[in-house]
Amino acid sequence: MNAARAHNSTPDYIHGYSEGESNRLTDQANTLAEYLHHDTVYAQGEHVLEIGCGVGAQTVILARNHPQTCFTSIDISFPSLILARERIHSCGCTNVSFQQADIFNLPFSTETFDHVFLCFVLEHLRDPVLALQHIQRILKKSGSMTVIEGDHGSAIFHPFSSKAQQTIQCLVNRQAQSGGNALIGRALYPLLQQAQYKNINVSPRQIYTDASCPDLVDSFTKKTFIAMVETVKPQVLANQEMDPYEWQQGIEDLYRTTTLSGSFAYTFFKATALK
Repeated sequence: MNAARAHNSTPDYIHGYSEGESNRLTDQANTLAEYLHHDTVYAQGEHVLEIGCGVGAQTVILARNHPQTCFTSIDISFPSLILARERIHSCGCTNVSFQQADIFNLPFSTETFDHVFLCFVLEHLRDPVLALQHIQRILKKSGSMTVIEGDHGSAIFHPFSSKAQQTIQCLVNRQAQSGGNALIGRALYPLLQQAQYKNINVSPRQIYTDASCPDLVDSFTKKTFIAMVETVKPQVLANQEMDPYEWQQGIEDLYRTTTLSGSFAYTFFKATALK
């Protein structure tokens, strides 16, 4: 759900870099903050590298929660870094520096950082294990890694609709065709194990919405998940994966899960590990 593109090893960010996508990422970060960050703790004076900061949606949360921690946030997209820098300055945080960099060619000395943080990055990489191995080099001995990813295959909803399910599958297919993996959340443990990290721990973070939590229905189901599915409409229709009527029916059925008679659930996965 975010991007950190490498020149030859990472697919294009399939959701694009529009203002609407920037707003979606911000809504997503704010909505998920308590679910994903309540147990993220960094100490005073520690140095943390955030890889794939995008427009800074997660960066603001990290910086505000840890004002005495030093963050370096990188992304391959220079326009995104400009937006991230503006966002950080506007919130008054002074503990973040930004740098344009490639996850597969990190411009830092060996054992520079105490911690590395990635959120919605591995899903966009053609070779996530290689990326994790590159990260090990710049982590200090016994440094820690935190990785957060979604898994679109975890989406369940009522009332069920095969057309709605098909629109989600189109998003999964588009990401796979571009070299990414929208189902990567379930694979975090084996990926970190393959990259030879230690003390790996993975915990699922399920988001459930129904009419009893209208704010979450609006911020997550509508503005985060369904909005993300809608970003691939042009490619889906151009490739004739669904016809316009089927696509519209599927999206309408997804929105039906946000009504009084509907419900929606999605699972994120948060992994921590040591070098």
